[in-house]
Amino acid sequence: MSLNINDRTEHISYLTRGGISYASAKEISLALGGNYYYNNDAAKIELKFSTYNLKITARNQFFVLINRIDNSQQVVQIPISTLLAKDDVLIPMIYSSKLLSIAYGKEITYDDNRKHIQVTEKSPPVIAGLPPKEDKPVTPPPVKPKDKTPVVIDSKFDVYDMLIDEKTNGTMIRLKSQKNLKGYRSSIKNNTLFLFLTGTTVDPNLASIKPTGLVKKITRKNVAGNIQLEFDLKDGFASHETFQDIESNDILISIQNKMFETPVIDFTSKKEEWKFDVVVIDAGHGGKDPGAIGVSGVREKDVNLGIALKLGKLIEQKLPDVKVVYTRNDDTFVELYKRGKIANEAKGKLFISIHCNALKKKPSDTRGFEVYLLRPGRTKEAIQIAEFENSVIHFEDNPDRYQALTDENFILVSMAHSSYMRYSEKFSDILNQTWTKHTKIPSRGIKQAGFYVLVGASMPSVLVEAGFLTNRQDEAYLKSSVGQQEIANAVLNSIITYKDYYDKTFEEAVN
Repeated sequence: MSLNINDRTEHISYLTRGGISYASAKEISLALGGNYYYNNDAAKIELKFSTYNLKITARNQFFVLINRIDNSQQVVQIPISTLLAKDDVLIPMIYSSKLLSIAYGKEITYDDNRKHIQVTEKSPPVIAGLPPKEDKPVTPPPVKPKDKTPVVIDSKFDVYDMLIDEKTNGTMIRLKSQKNLKGYRSSIKNNTLFLFLTGTTVDPNLASIKPTGLVKKITRKNVAGNIQLEFDLKDGFASHETFQDIESNDILISIQNKMFETPVIDFTSKKEEWKFDVVVIDAGHGGKDPGAIGVSGVREKDVNLGIALKLGKLIEQKLPDVKVVYTRNDDTFVELYKRGKIANEAKGKLFISIHCNALKKKPSDTRGFEVYLLRPGRTKEAIQIAEFENSVIHFEDNPDRYQALTDENFILVSMAHSSYMRYSEKFSDILNQTWTKHTKIPSRGIKQAGFYVLVGASMPSVLVEAGFLTNRQDEAYLKSSVGQQEIANAVLNSIITYKDYYDKTFEEAVN
């Protein structure tokens, strides 16, 4: 990537991921004649210019503009997160040039086609709330596998460092790892969180790291030739979740604070509000967003709508006491956040988002149905599917409203949905078992990933990938009226079984 300033051209290190180009914040700062401070422990960099400093955190969407005259600060959110490189932060240039302009004091523009940054003598944009937005591409960027930026660690241990951060809704522990850890599990007993690591070496100094937040003491033990880390917890924790960050191999442990926990559903008060009386059906994509395109040109948005409308009619016929609410019932484009808003305003008791899958290769032998829960993606495939479905935001007027579902940001979301997860899991299990009895598409099982459309629905919710449009057999079935009707029947029968379970739980709670 090139940067031109005062007839001088500098070359900036960059990489491209998911169709977005990310540039070295350090090198940009130096090319502009500024200075910087990098905090390795916090993975933060502060670019220092004459009037403003710009503070940027790796794997985070928030930039902080600091006025050096009065030390006032303004936090600005960009649509996607930055990346972490060795001793550096990589910033998405298409969304960062306006902020760099303000910090530097002169207009900075970015040409993504040429991978060129131009500095002019023009005044920077006036900051009032969010800076003026960059022009967005008219189509979503292609989904590409995530590349890993190699990081050289001077340590003989697999797990070589640990960061403990206190968040507004709990505490997050990050165990920094040099390799992909397969053998790990966690549990909480008697106010102690146990993390058991099989076949993994752990730096003994981790036990001496200063605890904070809900963690009051850390102990490292050898148990049957393996390492066990014990975290003594303060009173006030509610639950925890442990998963591995796909990008960095780090182990993340979130510990939820009770005072910020979403209340468990209380059937005993306002009983009428908890009756199973509304199902929200979300036909994915629509309007200017066609979704995936099949082998013969079938558009995902049309298949999704066909299944949704057939399912709605079946529910109205077989469950007359249950109201059907559509996020769209024709070929219109509905922004992702509005879909959740529609569901919440309707006081839905179950949210089903209907989609079809696709691969880059056409045709492909891969086929099958999948049902997804809102949790951090465990596999690269699940993450790529979520990235494609989430790329809808590039069709929207204000993609800035979305917070990237990565690392720490995802923890805030998963905690907020914790009270509904039991019911989401139950419905997905019923649907997975029912699917193969009613359709001609095999099941690939229950999976998890971060979908924006599920974030907004404050109720039990799942996302269905009904089959692969890039598989000739699946596509023929999905586009046919018979296939769509059989799929609708499978979902209907799952709803009926789930409603019986829900109603039984309701009766047990109120009696």
